[in-house]
Amino acid sequence: MWRQGARDRAGIAVINPATGVLARYYHRYAAYLAANGFDVLTYDYRGIGASRPESLRGCRYRWQDWGTQDFDAALRYAAAEAPGARLLVVGHSIGGYLPGLSPHARQITRLLTVGGQYGYWRDYDRAKRAGLFFKWNIAMPALTALYGYFPGKRLGWLEDLPAGVVSEWSFRRARMELAHRPEERAEILARFAAVTAPILAVTLTDDEFATPRAIARTLRYYRNAAREAVRLRPDDLGHENIGHFGLFHARHAADFWPATLAWLSGGENPWPHRLMEVQG
Repeated sequence: MWRQGARDRAGIAVINPATGVLARYYHRYAAYLAANGFDVLTYDYRGIGASRPESLRGCRYRWQDWGTQDFDAALRYAAAEAPGARLLVVGHSIGGYLPGLSPHARQITRLLTVGGQYGYWRDYDRAKRAGLFFKWNIAMPALTALYGYFPGKRLGWLEDLPAGVVSEWSFRRARMELAHRPEERAEILARFAAVTAPILAVTLTDDEFATPRAIARTLRYYRNAAREAVRLRPDDLGHENIGHFGLFHARHAADFWPATLAWLSGGENPWPHRLMEVQG
């Protein structure tokens, strides 16, 4: 955890990783936020990195656990460590969806999502959908059935993943609440509806996962929050390509990272010329 003195604190930010991405990937961005006045908490979801058990074989950890338990614990810890401070969340990919699962998400002050979506295959970029479907919805569950977990690291496909996460991702349906037991669905929808923190959702034209359709599908669940979504082109940030995982790389310390301060500090969308419509 990166800390500032209470007098100088701009707020405390919790960084939610993408699926299969280690918390340490975000440490340079966390250090950047800390240098600009924020306390920052990073953490690994259960089954990943520093939160990985001795063996993943047969582990049934799910995205649901990451949101209802892991993120919720991180949020409560942040609130206890900085009483009265603004609670900010930066969520990458699945990390932008998980806050709505937390019983304490109503405490969030402001939310920045980067490629924030929950992995429904029909939302993949149309030109690449067939290949992505084969990789993540056929090959991944098949390998998981063989090994008892997804051996992503040896394949160069993210980190190893628990079987429960793979099951949720590979067999996700259009309505996310259907991944939960029938008796849980009303409560899950109510948690998303309880979030009133303003949300800025950022995606890129070369993000094959977080398409406008995927962003809108996720944001609709946060129905009582003020929501803005922007779709950037890589050349808006001076690059030829960036993709789904690139914006937290240190190469963006001089372009994307400073722009995020406008939102996290003051709620100002730094890209109003790139707004896209969010319905619902």
